[in-house]
Amino acid sequence: MARIFSTLTAVERREMPTVVTAFLLFFCVLGGYFAVRPVRETVGTILGRDRVANLWLATWIVSLAIVPIYGAVVAKIRRSVFLPVIYGLVAVALATIGAVLQAQPRSVAVAQFFYVFISVLSLFLVSVFWSFLVELFDSGQAKRLFPVIAAGGSAGALVGPLFTDFAARTIGNGGILFVGAAMFVLAVVLQAILIRLWKRDPEPRRDGSATQQTRDRALGGNPLAGITLVLRSPYLLGIATYVALLATANTFLYFEQLRLVAAAFSDTQTRTSVFARIDWIVQSLTILSQLFLTGRIASRLGVVVLLTMIPVAIFCGFVALAIWNTFAVLTVVIVLRRSGEYAFVRPGREMLWSPMGKETKYKAKNFVDVPVYRGADAAVAQLQTAIESAGFGAQVVALLGALGATLWAANGWWLGRRHDSAAAQEKARR
Repeated sequence: MARIFSTLTAVERREMPTVVTAFLLFFCVLGGYFAVRPVRETVGTILGRDRVANLWLATWIVSLAIVPIYGAVVAKIRRSVFLPVIYGLVAVALATIGAVLQAQPRSVAVAQFFYVFISVLSLFLVSVFWSFLVELFDSGQAKRLFPVIAAGGSAGALVGPLFTDFAARTIGNGGILFVGAAMFVLAVVLQAILIRLWKRDPEPRRDGSATQQTRDRALGGNPLAGITLVLRSPYLLGIATYVALLATANTFLYFEQLRLVAAAFSDTQTRTSVFARIDWIVQSLTILSQLFLTGRIASRLGVVVLLTMIPVAIFCGFVALAIWNTFAVLTVVIVLRRSGEYAFVRPGREMLWSPMGKETKYKAKNFVDVPVYRGADAAVAQLQTAIESAGFGAQVVALLGALGATLWAANGWWLGRRHDSAAAQEKARR
């Protein structure tokens, strides 16, 4: 089995235990999140677009508050301690919210808290996971292994909403949150196993990081170092810009989705099933791409192609929406955007961090992945509300989205060229 898996995925046999454990861990993290994600979308349709736009502003504020807290934790606590604890706290929170939602299903306050909690959680957990992975593997391994590990997340993101699609009418939204909590309990166990494998790795990292005796030490430093690291580096500012432009495209599409789904489906359980169905269709396409396309594209064509192909496709999608603003066209664009983001853009983004130091990988990366992303979300949500309040329709929003996708593609091309050039120089030195 190891020989067959190595042939299909370019994973070396000595890497198999670590890759399989990381694969399963990401499966549980995204499986748990995507099981409860359709519940968040249903809550969004109930709260309304204007209230959700304000909640995105609240999400950004909470994301900013996380930066110094997470920075202090990383500085003072070993990764072998705080990484499993994070997943354990998420499990407890989801179970608690699920119990409250079952007792008070129409509580606006609970719905708003849940919406903000899940919106912050989605980016924070993925950022924490990849921060550890870019420390675990060097740049050469990242190109080979990240698509395979990302496929584990996509498999979880397929199974989670598929389960929700069939179970939403039976166990209700509160029950779905209990299932999500159980997935994060499994994540605690898998993260502990992955850390044990990391500590026992006898080989020094090619990037010069510490041996197993010292690599698990707390990072130290300033809790706000992530912000200053980004502001001082043109390369990191470029990554932050790329993430902001990605969020811009996502936000324009998200609010159109809320509007069109609310108009097409009146029953809330049906909306949850629709959102879940879109999720598992997206992930079915994603996992096939990650297993058979992403690694080959990264190795043969470079990261620049991973970072630019989807922005170009989304530009075409926004133009189509400007001409035909229907639920069917929007669904096609959303499926294209999300499957392309998970299969190509996300692994490409993570590869950009592989040459960076530990402090950058944890503190700066978390700042870019969470507050910068959610800040762009909040700004674009307010902009879209202002555009619609001024009397402009969906066509104007779609054209603005096309402009943003153009800038997104240009920025991705620049970042990809920088990374591929640096990788070529590193390979020549070996």
